[in-house]
Amino acid sequence: MTSPVMPGIGMPAPTLLSSGTARSIRDALVDGERAEFEHRFAEEMASAARTLDLTGVLQVLGTYRKIAEITQRQGIDAHRRMLDQAARLERGEDVPTVAGHVHKAAINARLGT
Repeated sequence: MTSPVMPGIGMPAPTLLSSGTARSIRDALVDGERAEFEHRFAEEMASAARTLDLTGVLQVLGTYRKIAEITQRQGIDAHRRMLDQAARLERGEDVPTVAGHVHKAAINARLGT
Protein backbone atom coordinates (compact mmCIF):
# COMPACT_ATOMS: atom_id res chain seq x y z
CA MET A 1 0.00 0.00 0.00
CA THR A 2 1.41 3.39 -0.96
CA SER A 3 1.13 6.59 1.04
CA PRO A 4 -1.32 9.24 -0.17
CA VAL A 5 0.21 12.29 -1.85
CA MET A 6 0.27 15.46 0.26
CA PRO A 7 -1.79 18.27 -1.29
CA GLY A 8 0.24 21.08 -2.80
CA ILE A 9 3.68 19.49 -2.68
CA GLY A 10 3.31 16.18 -4.50
CA MET A 11 5.30 14.28 -1.87
CA PRO A 12 3.97 11.16 -0.19
CA ALA A 13 2.17 11.93 3.07
CA PRO A 14 3.76 10.24 6.07
CA THR A 15 1.73 7.24 7.10
CA LEU A 16 1.08 6.92 10.80
CA LEU A 17 2.26 3.48 11.90
CA SER A 18 -0.29 3.62 14.65
CA SER A 19 -2.17 6.81 15.27
CA GLY A 20 -1.36 6.57 18.96
CA THR A 21 2.41 6.08 18.93
CA ALA A 22 4.47 9.01 20.09
CA ARG A 23 6.96 8.64 17.24
CA SER A 24 4.30 8.57 14.50
CA ILE A 25 2.55 11.59 16.00
CA ARG A 26 5.80 13.55 16.32
CA ASP A 27 6.82 12.70 12.75
CA ALA A 28 3.52 14.05 11.39
CA LEU A 29 3.79 17.38 13.25
CA VAL A 30 5.59 20.46 11.92
CA ASP A 31 7.81 23.17 13.32
CA GLY A 32 6.74 24.61 16.69
CA GLU A 33 3.99 22.02 17.14
CA ARG A 34 6.59 19.25 16.96
CA ALA A 35 8.81 20.99 19.53
CA GLU A 36 5.82 21.66 21.80
CA PHE A 37 4.73 18.02 21.56
CA GLU A 38 8.23 16.75 22.42
CA HIS A 39 8.39 19.08 25.44
CA ARG A 40 4.90 18.23 26.76
CA PHE A 41 5.38 14.50 26.12
CA ALA A 42 8.71 14.50 28.01
CA GLU A 43 7.12 16.37 30.93
CA GLU A 44 4.22 13.93 31.15
CA MET A 45 6.48 10.89 30.84
CA ALA A 46 8.62 12.20 33.70
CA SER A 47 5.50 12.75 35.78
CA ALA A 48 4.20 9.29 34.91
CA ALA A 49 7.49 7.75 35.98
CA ARG A 50 7.08 9.36 39.41
CA THR A 51 3.35 8.77 39.87
CA LEU A 52 2.75 5.63 37.78
CA ASP A 53 -0.22 7.48 36.26
CA LEU A 54 -0.35 7.63 32.45
CA THR A 55 -3.35 9.97 32.25
CA GLY A 56 -1.27 13.01 31.26
CA VAL A 57 0.70 11.03 28.67
CA LEU A 58 -2.50 9.74 27.08
CA GLN A 59 -4.00 13.25 27.02
CA VAL A 60 -0.95 14.65 25.25
CA LEU A 61 -1.01 11.79 22.73
CA GLY A 62 -4.74 12.29 22.10
CA THR A 63 -4.44 16.05 21.61
CA TYR A 64 -1.45 15.93 19.29
CA ARG A 65 -2.77 12.90 17.36
CA LYS A 66 -5.69 15.11 16.27
CA ILE A 67 -3.30 17.87 15.19
CA ALA A 68 -1.13 15.34 13.31
CA GLU A 69 -4.17 13.98 11.48
CA ILE A 70 -5.29 17.49 10.49
CA THR A 71 -1.76 18.28 9.28
CA GLN A 72 -1.72 15.15 7.14
CA ARG A 73 -5.18 15.79 5.71
CA GLN A 74 -4.46 19.44 4.83
CA GLY A 75 -0.85 18.98 3.81
CA ILE A 76 2.17 20.59 5.41
CA ASP A 77 2.06 23.82 3.39
CA ALA A 78 -1.63 24.45 4.10
CA HIS A 79 -1.11 23.69 7.79
CA ARG A 80 1.81 26.12 7.97
CA ARG A 81 -0.32 28.81 6.27
CA MET A 82 -3.05 28.23 8.86
CA LEU A 83 -0.52 28.51 11.72
CA ASP A 84 0.84 31.71 10.18
CA GLN A 85 -2.67 33.18 9.92
CA ALA A 86 -3.40 32.26 13.54
CA ALA A 87 -0.14 33.89 14.70
CA ARG A 88 -0.96 37.04 12.74
CA LEU A 89 -4.41 37.19 14.32
CA GLU A 90 -2.91 36.76 17.79
CA ARG A 91 -0.57 39.69 17.10
CA GLY A 92 -3.59 41.79 16.13
CA GLU A 93 -2.66 42.03 12.46
CA ASP A 94 -5.23 42.39 9.73
CA VAL A 95 -5.93 39.01 8.16
CA PRO A 96 -8.29 38.61 5.22
CA THR A 97 -11.25 36.48 6.24
CA VAL A 98 -14.36 35.10 4.61
CA ALA A 99 -17.69 35.28 6.41
CA GLY A 100 -19.20 32.00 7.59
CA HIS A 101 -22.29 32.35 5.43
CA VAL A 102 -20.07 32.65 2.33
CA HIS A 103 -18.27 29.40 3.24
CA LYS A 104 -21.59 27.72 3.90
CA ALA A 105 -22.95 28.82 0.52
CA ALA A 106 -19.82 27.51 -1.23
CA ILE A 107 -20.10 24.15 0.57
CA ASN A 108 -23.79 23.88 -0.27
CA ALA A 109 -23.07 24.71 -3.92
CA ARG A 110 -20.44 21.96 -4.09
CA LEU A 111 -22.82 19.51 -2.47
CA GLY A 112 -25.65 20.57 -4.74
CA THR A 113 -27.96 21.43 -1.84
